[in-house]
Amino acid sequence: MEKTIAAISTAPGIGGIGIVRMSGENCFEILNKIFKPKNFQDIENINGYSIKYGFIIEKEEVIDEVLVSYFKSPKSYTAENMCEINSHGGIVVMNKILDLCIRNGAELAEPGEFTKRAFLNGRVDLSQAEAVIDLINAKTDKEAKISVEQLEGSLSEKIKQIRRMMISMMADIEATIDYPEYDLEEVTNGQILKVLDQVDNMLDELEKSFKNGKILREGISTAIIGRPNAGKSSLLNVILNEERAIVTDIEGTTRDTIEEYISIEGVPLRIIDTAGIRNSTDEVEKIGVTKAIEIAKNSDIVIAIFDSSKALNEEDLNILDLLKDKNAIILLNKIDLKQEINKKDFEKYNKPIIEISTKTKEGVDKLYKEIANQFKLNEIANDGETIVTNVRHKNIILNARKNVIMAKETIKNNMPIDIISTNLKEILEELGKITGETVTEDVINEIFSKFCLGK
Repeated sequence: MEKTIAAISTAPGIGGIGIVRMSGENCFEILNKIFKPKNFQDIENINGYSIKYGFIIEKEEVIDEVLVSYFKSPKSYTAENMCEINSHGGIVVMNKILDLCIRNGAELAEPGEFTKRAFLNGRVDLSQAEAVIDLINAKTDKEAKISVEQLEGSLSEKIKQIRRMMISMMADIEATIDYPEYDLEEVTNGQILKVLDQVDNMLDELEKSFKNGKILREGISTAIIGRPNAGKSSLLNVILNEERAIVTDIEGTTRDTIEEYISIEGVPLRIIDTAGIRNSTDEVEKIGVTKAIEIAKNSDIVIAIFDSSKALNEEDLNILDLLKDKNAIILLNKIDLKQEINKKDFEKYNKPIIEISTKTKEGVDKLYKEIANQFKLNEIANDGETIVTNVRHKNIILNARKNVIMAKETIKNNMPIDIISTNLKEILEELGKITGETVTEDVINEIFSKFCLGK
């Protein structure tokens, strides 16, 4: 008999309500020891998907006034008997209820154990289970939308479609190999190549979708660089619409990076405000400058900001050199002041140039539009395509495609059909790792260890 598990499923802290979740065969037996409903009924007479009002008690002492949701196997999140105790949201109260569950026979759930049971009990496949944590961690509407679609099985169905094609073809091949004495239609190399071409095209589409999937999942890494007092921190504050970074007339205020997320057209931007780039004798500031240059080199896009009220100097030219071979936008800040910079001086760098004022916010909307244009943000996740957002899935698809290519080469080299069959089995093995049919226990444990407690 599998143990009954319990955990707090709401985030730590104080809130209007908190939820303690239990799942397992003895779930209702344990609940009856600590829950006194207003109107008692035997568990056999309580319908699943119903809620009862009452009190959590310990030795006749009322711990909290609660609502308890009942979910009966197999129609629950875990496909087991399950209940959720909706208490008041104080951490003391929730911990007390959890402690009562454990003292009466439950065990503390491991991270992700509820969803792991949903997977092991066949309620969801592995890619759908992984979509749960993606949905929890979603930073924008589009990312949440893709996670919901994967939770509903959009990626699973694509993979299963490919596997069905492969299994059907392999069944014909195996029949030809195992029963040569029967008058079965022989599977030709041409037929196999036709199916492999279809499979390759479908996998290629999924692989290419990861470019957009990575953007949705991780955001566009956006470095703000410039020399001290060019307006980097002011720009960050304007974008966030809050005083996130310290802004003073003293140069070198920002010495470390500040990271924040914003959303543009449903896509997250991971904005990194860096230390002002200049020659300095201050050891701490030098570390900040080195870090700023490294971040700029590794970012998806660089926003280089210049003080247009001051003439260009050598430090500005060094910053412009960092923009070579990078997606970049040049911002000429402080257009509300007397201008000392000519816009034409920047045209030779072949980067979009936008004039702004972080003081009046003029031109900031043009910055958003340019970023959206460079990454074609309006085209991401708008046409119903299945998008791969998970690095694990992408690597599996890459490996499957390698096996497809090997299978094609085997056919073109006129190798025996049983050798071709081995290559096809490798493709099936790889794709099964996405949905969970062929994944190892170690991988399963690693995936669910990244979940939060109570999910």
